[in-house]
Amino acid sequence: MRCVKEALRQKWVVKRTHREVGLSLGISSAAVSGLMARAAALGWNDWAAVEALSEEALEERLYGRRVEPGAARPLPDPAHIHAERKRPGVTLELLHLEYLDANPNGYRYTAFCDHYRRWLVKQRLSMRQVHIAGEKMFADYSGKRPELVDAATGEAAPVELFVAVLGASSLTYAEATLSQKSLDFIQSHIRAFEYWGGVPRAVVPDQLKSGVTEACRYEPRIQRTYEEMARHYGTVVLPARPAKPRDKAKVERAVQVAQRWILARLRNETFFTLDALNARIAELLEALNARRMRVYGASRWELFERVEKAALLPLPTERFSYAEWKKVRVNIDYHVAVEGHFYSAPYELVREELEARISTTTVELYRRGERVTSHLRSSVPGRYTTKHEHMPKAHQKHLEWTPSRIVHWAASIGPKTKELAEAILADRPHPEMGYRSCLGILRLGKRYGPERLEAACARAVAVRARSYRHVDAILKRGLDSAPWPAEAAVQEGLPLGEHENVRGRGYYH
Repeated sequence: MRCVKEALRQKWVVKRTHREVGLSLGISSAAVSGLMARAAALGWNDWAAVEALSEEALEERLYGRRVEPGAARPLPDPAHIHAERKRPGVTLELLHLEYLDANPNGYRYTAFCDHYRRWLVKQRLSMRQVHIAGEKMFADYSGKRPELVDAATGEAAPVELFVAVLGASSLTYAEATLSQKSLDFIQSHIRAFEYWGGVPRAVVPDQLKSGVTEACRYEPRIQRTYEEMARHYGTVVLPARPAKPRDKAKVERAVQVAQRWILARLRNETFFTLDALNARIAELLEALNARRMRVYGASRWELFERVEKAALLPLPTERFSYAEWKKVRVNIDYHVAVEGHFYSAPYELVREELEARISTTTVELYRRGERVTSHLRSSVPGRYTTKHEHMPKAHQKHLEWTPSRIVHWAASIGPKTKELAEAILADRPHPEMGYRSCLGILRLGKRYGPERLEAACARAVAVRARSYRHVDAILKRGLDSAPWPAEAAVQEGLPLGEHENVRGRGYYH
């Protein structure tokens, strides 16, 4: 009788009759009479004597210690049983035989097992998770995998099965991917969002490397692109604790369902391409989500439409563009190397460490979370992609020089200066190699004047000189105003003096 204390309270405090107390507590008046007799035998006659006692202590004082059926038999030690079962080859039957050897009058096998299992249930208490509509999506990969067959060799190769499920409606998404790498993992999330037409407020994955770079029970480090994807869709990533499948029990069950209702039906079918496999999975997935669930009396699609669809966040206007992150350092030539190609950064950032965000079309450079520049991605190794504004002023000015601009400047001084500049540019393997020589020659005009420079260039052209040093030497020595040698006079069409070695035109007739 678990109402002993209340019965005594009603008798001594409320002053009710035996019949009234019995009607109030659902017991007979005889039981109340027996209770009062036992209390009187112990010398209790008022409420103060029993108020401080618990119900169990009061019942034990009045009726004695409760004896369980079969309590005289020694009980098995469930903690010992549990520890021994972890050892190879140890079974419950073996442990029961050992228990009977030590206690011949002990419990039989069934009672032995029931006692252990009752203890085990209490050690494995699980909190019932309440899933709020639109709150969480759970994601995982199936341990059992579908296969693709090579059409040329007939060899079968396993691929991955990605499974995601919404918490409240259990609406499931599944697809096959070639790997569990970051690209496939994140793209599977995106396609799941698009399948549902909305985004849950949190994503709960396992702590696999594609999503978590540093596993931790308390502060796991989310992979950079995965975190960026979650931010793009307005959700957050809440990884399950390592080795705690109950944190994502929803998807553990969804994986089992997918294995039974999708993979099991594919066991006798052959697929040569991933697209064909996913087309078949999509058919079976629709049948799975349309199947009526016995517990809820509705299909997953029906529950989704009823309770979860309106609670999801809307999809963004643009699909997430996958990109990888890489740490790079700005070299002394103010470029960073990304997959063998070189991209410029502002020259002020030379030797600083930046982060490169590499998408299929662009390469973006970030410094402390802020973007400093972006380039179109190039697949040409060893080449440079340079922005003009990233260069120092001196480099920008040098870059502005072109062969035509140099020749035009030389022509403003005189025809011989122009001719020499053209000869120098043509004589070099690459025109830019002659820029410095030409610029040096042209700047000599500021020191010596354009007339002397033109004369010096004429003499340099005559003797086939092709460098700044020749012109500078001519001007320094004053040779620009010296008489022309005979060879130069012939080239310039000047009259020659009489000489015994000069034959003249008539010699050749």
